Amino acid sequence: MKLLYLGKTKDVYQLDNGNVLLKFKDDCTGAEGVFDPGANTVGLTIEGIGKANLQVTARYFEMLKEAGIKTHYISADIENSAMEVLPAKPFGKGVEVICRLRATGSFIRRYGAYIEDGAKLAGGYVEVTLKDDAKGDPLITSEGLAVLGIMSEDLFKAMKEQTLRITGIIADDLEAKGLELWDIKFEFGYHNGEVILIDEISSGNMRVYKDGKFVPPMELTRMILND
Repeated sequence: MKLLYLGKTKDVYQLDNGNVLLKFKDDCTGAEGVFDPGANTVGLTIEGIGKANLQVTARYFEMLKEAGIKTHYISADIENSAMEVLPAKPFGKGVEVICRLRATGSFIRRYGAYIEDGAKLAGGYVEVTLKDDAKGDPLITSEGLAVLGIMSEDLFKAMKEQTLRITGIIADDLEAKGLELWDIKFEFGYHNGEVILIDEISSGNMRVYKDGKFVPPMELTRMILND
């Protein structure tokens, strides 16, 4: 297999069969040894976290497959921290999609004059940012994506519908464990004319609470895998 690029938390390889292999690493984003899932730099290494993230990711991708939702996921090799996926093209230089079930974080920093921290967002609120570390991943509207030639409004609609459905499935799974999903971040790509979910679905990409208290990502990973 051929190395395509080295990522912060995953390395990406081209397989001979045309698919792609994601190799999960134990490197974590953060700064000065402190874990921060939203950071843009590697700040520390946690032994075994790559395998654990893959276990959570595989769990949810398998769940989505059973629900008939197409993603880039093909199979996972947990022992070797590797996941085989379909080749998918990013939209533009990459977009991230956040589904918010409660108002918190950057949503409150922007709109706190109109809503209280922790307030429920009926039906879920979907927002999109452009992947751009230098500019702080700016928000963009569906119209903006279309004007820039990144994504048509029809593709945006399909992506939004998938986001809400996928979020509901993950939220229900967490609820069965006594956990509440507040928000979650996804990445979508383009494969054979379709919008499909790509990258990973790990604890570091979601904000979850239990009994009114935030559950740190590494603790959340243990709770999700403790069936």
